[in-house]
Amino acid sequence: MSALSTQVAEYLALRRSLGFKLVGEERILSSFVAFADEEGLSTVTVDGSLRWATAPGGTSHSWHAQRLGAVRGFAKYLRALDVPCEVPSPELLGSGTRRARPYLYTEDEIAALLHAARALVPALRGATYEAVIGLLAVTGMRGGEAIRLDRDDVDLDVGVVTVVSSKFGRTRLLPLHPSAVEALGSYANRRDQLCPSPLDRSSFFLSAAGRRLAHRTFEGTFARLVRDAGVGDPLISGRGGPRPHDLRHRFAVETLVRWHRSGADVGAWLPSLSAYLGHVSPTSTYWYLSATPELFELASSRVEERSR
Repeated sequence: MSALSTQVAEYLALRRSLGFKLVGEERILSSFVAFADEEGLSTVTVDGSLRWATAPGGTSHSWHAQRLGAVRGFAKYLRALDVPCEVPSPELLGSGTRRARPYLYTEDEIAALLHAARALVPALRGATYEAVIGLLAVTGMRGGEAIRLDRDDVDLDVGVVTVVSSKFGRTRLLPLHPSAVEALGSYANRRDQLCPSPLDRSSFFLSAAGRRLAHRTFEGTFARLVRDAGVGDPLISGRGGPRPHDLRHRFAVETLVRWHRSGADVGAWLPSLSAYLGHVSPTSTYWYLSATPELFELASSRVEERSR
């Protein structure tokens, strides 16, 4: 193991101790270390990191910027430890954290997605994708959180799902509507009938092979379901069409709309929504709450009423 590889491992360990997952960043930095070893680089240099970041052909400028940004963060860590290195300027390639435009699914589109999922074969695959997508739509969970659910995390008697050690190491309880409890119960019965002896006995959601769903496979299948259901336009999100994460965005916006309609004190309730979504603070929740015409109209009406 090279000195640079050891330094990357220590950097990731330090950040993970603060609650970061860093799965993607680990892959990026591992790639950079492999490049540096091939080039005979013992530390981060501007020239080397820029050549590496822009090397992948057929990829976007944003992806190049994201790769360089990961190396920049690592270089800042080395600089803080007085390790000789060069820190790439933030002006090089710009920012890699451009936000995808969220897609707000309609009720009909969600129904179409569920119908398309139900048609997947074999039957267990269809039942699983229908149940996962339904759960994401009614809880605003992250896709990875749903996939990681164990059977012990889903208490259908109480009607609560426990999200264990999610982003930033947070664990939270999500109460379920009776209709969601019924749907998950039906899925569990169907799952056990179709796969009585799964290879992964702990996972709540099972793939057709009886294992836990892989995140990449889930993303790919979801993209297929979006196409099959005729949902949205690939230009809407800028990343190939509506994503599973947009169900989370929709949940947050729809919750705000309901609160505004009911006359609730939205400012007072926002921390509750933030906790339900698993955010560190309400500030993070605002990231999801891009304005919709209806939300703007409702919020404006509330402001006008208070000013009278």
